[in-house]
Amino acid sequence: MTALAALIRRDIRIALRAGGGALIGVLFFVTVVVVMPFALGPDLALLKRIGPAILWLGAMLASLLTLDRLFTADQDDGSLDVIAMSRTPMELTCAAKAIAHWLAAGIPLIVATPLAGILLNLDAQATFAVMLTLLVGTPALTFIGMIGAGLAVTLRRGGLLLAVVVLPLSIPVLIFGVAASNAAISGPTPFGTPFSILCALSLVSFVIGPFAAAASLRQGLD
Repeated sequence: MTALAALIRRDIRIALRAGGGALIGVLFFVTVVVVMPFALGPDLALLKRIGPAILWLGAMLASLLTLDRLFTADQDDGSLDVIAMSRTPMELTCAAKAIAHWLAAGIPLIVATPLAGILLNLDAQATFAVMLTLLVGTPALTFIGMIGAGLAVTLRRGGLLLAVVVLPLSIPVLIFGVAASNAAISGPTPFGTPFSILCALSLVSFVIGPFAAAASLRQGLD
């Protein structure tokens, strides 16, 4: 447990330092939100109606952007081989790295959501609903993305493969995240149903993701 805690602290420090990737994800998230009004026009009612979908899409793309560094940095400095040879099961190591990634890259997206909500003309209730769904749903994006990161780490142009693998798998999270946000804001769908499915997706990805990523890493390092 001490080794896993140390690994989480190390990955958070690396992500938060200059060039570590966490800040890039937040800037990308805010940029997507800022650009959208220019494409859709100055229709405040339209921006308010589709604001939750824009925020969720921006969060998904920002998460995907930072996942590329989940294992690549360890491979570049050789620490991935050390991690693979350690006594700690690779599945637990993958889970710890995903938790560190979510803390360093996912939480800042949720913190930045109120600012993005103002840019999209969302009121306080709508912004809180989106933050709540992002808090529950972004772990699923991280654990699903970890599977693609494990597949891509040993391949050339792995970043392209990461996008091809992860985006289709992330669509259910996007659908139920937006549905839960809209249900909390305007209905008529009950909030509990899509929110419960979103929670289930995060729990399932938390169980399956580390095993799939560990298998991918073992296959790639052999």
